[in-house]
Amino acid sequence: MNTEANRRLDHVLANAAARLSDVSDSSRLDAEILLARVIDMPRSYLFAHPEDELDANSLERFSVLLERRADGEPMAYIMGTKEFWSHELIVNAATLVPRPETELLVDLALREIPRKAEWQILDMGTGSGAIAIALASERMLCQFTATDISAAALAVAEENARHLCLGNLAFAQGSWTEPVQERRFNVIVSNPPYVRASDAALRQLRHEPLSALVAGPDGLDAIRILARDCAAVLEDDGVLLLEHGAEQQADVAAILRAAGWTDLRGHNDYAGLPRVTVARRSGK
Repeated sequence: MNTEANRRLDHVLANAAARLSDVSDSSRLDAEILLARVIDMPRSYLFAHPEDELDANSLERFSVLLERRADGEPMAYIMGTKEFWSHELIVNAATLVPRPETELLVDLALREIPRKAEWQILDMGTGSGAIAIALASERMLCQFTATDISAAALAVAEENARHLCLGNLAFAQGSWTEPVQERRFNVIVSNPPYVRASDAALRQLRHEPLSALVAGPDGLDAIRILARDCAAVLEDDGVLLLEHGAEQQADVAAILRAAGWTDLRGHNDYAGLPRVTVARRSGK
């Protein structure tokens, strides 16, 4: 990339896209986003001025970003933000990158919460705060509490909530229900870890926090804890919504039934894969 010709924006982009083709299904788009960040211009500038040349400093900065992406680091970490539910959220290596399929969990929770309700809502394992922030922005009369065992993740979530001026969202550090054992909630939501410890997919996820991904040999350890403990902090007519892996729906249902949960309903994500189970508690 050191020749004059290779400093042209169109040549830089072509070379970068080829470099990323093995690690990204959107290699050209990734390259455009990174280059636009380096030159502090919109992507449209790249198309309108393909003959422009990068100076040496810009080329070096771009090479550093490109190397990070080529190593498999998520674009969200490199850029420092990720959009979720139309909110631009800060993310870093302390948090998972919010996935589009998790918006199903938000959608289903909103169906359970009347627009004028003044309920208490709990989000456990909040990470970047994506779920809690999405819900709190849609149900302003409700009070939301988001917990996470990671102080670093909570710092990110709190910064996201401050940036969006959400006064109905508070945070508490601790493992699952521990920080809120004396309280009761109308709705509990969680996107817990659910990846098997031996899952080969973890190689592609190595930049993200393992503690937020892995939940024992079968990926269900966290869900077992939630099935056991959530009833104690849920109102009698409350509802629990859990995200899980596409192949785990039957196992999650069995775990919930064994722990006394009823009215189980499974929901597919927008790709048609089983993704969320909704349950209620009877006999409390």
